[in-house]
Amino acid sequence: MSTTDAPKKPRETDDVPVPATLRKSLKNRHIQLIALGGAIGTGLFYGSSESIALAGPSILLAYLVGGLAIFAIVRALSEMSVEDPKAGAFSYYATRYWSKRAGFISGWNYWFNYILVSMVELSVVGSFVNYWFPAIPTWVSAAVFLVIICAANLLGVSKFGEFEFWFAIIKIVAVIAMIIGGLAVIIFVLPTASGVRASFANWFTVGNGFFPNGLMGQNSDGSWTGLLMALVVVMFSFGGTELIGITAGETEDPKTTIPRATNDIIWRILVFYIGALGVIMAVVPWNTIDGKSSPFVQIFDSVGIHAAAGILNFVCLTAVMSVYNSGLYANSRMLYSLAKQGNAPAYLGKLNAKGVPVAGVLTSAVITAIAVVVVFVWPEFAFNYLMSIATIAGIINWTMIMFTEMKFRKVVAAGGAPEDSELAGKSGKEALDAIHFKLPFAKVTPWVVLAFLTLVVVLMCFSASYRVAVIAGVIWLAILFAAYQLTQAKK
Repeated sequence: MSTTDAPKKPRETDDVPVPATLRKSLKNRHIQLIALGGAIGTGLFYGSSESIALAGPSILLAYLVGGLAIFAIVRALSEMSVEDPKAGAFSYYATRYWSKRAGFISGWNYWFNYILVSMVELSVVGSFVNYWFPAIPTWVSAAVFLVIICAANLLGVSKFGEFEFWFAIIKIVAVIAMIIGGLAVIIFVLPTASGVRASFANWFTVGNGFFPNGLMGQNSDGSWTGLLMALVVVMFSFGGTELIGITAGETEDPKTTIPRATNDIIWRILVFYIGALGVIMAVVPWNTIDGKSSPFVQIFDSVGIHAAAGILNFVCLTAVMSVYNSGLYANSRMLYSLAKQGNAPAYLGKLNAKGVPVAGVLTSAVITAIAVVVVFVWPEFAFNYLMSIATIAGIINWTMIMFTEMKFRKVVAAGGAPEDSELAGKSGKEALDAIHFKLPFAKVTPWVVLAFLTLVVVLMCFSASYRVAVIAGVIWLAILFAAYQLTQAKK
């Protein structure tokens, strides 16, 4: 029989019936935009006001330093994802290369983190809808968007990728339009509402210069401010960039796509954070950015484009949908991975004909819905305590990624690389040299990142709003350890 007559293996797409496995349906353009969109959210559009108020123009240095740390964290995760692309990323790697306890803690920590983040995003979606339709109850908006995003995730991973692709396009266009508009104001010396001439010199001449609050100082009310305190706010605005690792198990060509998306993180931070905020502070005096409205609205308002608030409202609505879409996807894959490890009920490890862990999607959606109800009934409890856990859970996740990467290298050097990897059969320096996408300066980088994350936690203790997160983090870790011991005792 000729090769043309041989039966063809069915393609792993969402629409062709093949055995129930995760489908490698995410294309390069999906991964690139998922990675890009993950770094742009309401933290940039609205949260940047808080960081600018703390550090002034020196906030650009905070985003650069924080961005380098996030780049190293994602590079460490991508090193493992390229060699061993699996669903559940952090949890799977922690189990495979560290211990089952580490996998349990990593997986459930990340799942609960995204449940809480999704809870907040869905609870505020109504405020964006009410901008145009004030008569619609906020809980109705939350319910509608929860159902829509849940349905999209059940259609298959390629549909999830398509949704994220277009959500990211909207956010990217908005930021680029702002940058181009701001540069036009600077270049053509257009008049602004503040009366201050738009210029990059404003970084150094407005409000006590580039370092108006120094590295760290205390206000008259006892609150702390300065460049170091801004690092705390900055780091949490980068949450979501690690989603690249979650997608590796369903990517068509992880060896090419994952490294490209990871390496592009640097220019994304330079353009979308440092570039955007740099232009904003050149056009709008930084000491007039008070947080009452988004800096992005202020820059358009300053040149007479008063429809900016409505446009940004639409962009933020899509950003909220994007976060929940990503959160539901990540959580369903995390539950699937935990089930395969024996760290979650077995029913969560089942896939439908489209390769979707339906039980994981629906379970995460139901728990998120319950969490949203908690927000509406006890808003103060939800935002003060549940979000504190979400805040510290990000630090726990990044810390475990760095420790797992070091464990991964030890296992590889000992000859324990995955059997289907090019590293199989190799050990020692030969195996480490053969790693396809290496973490730069791998002997030192993890420790530098861990020291930086420790500094961030220490700085959190100086802030009343973040201090509760540190306390909650200790309690949360104790709960996870106890939960693991209980599950093992039952077995």
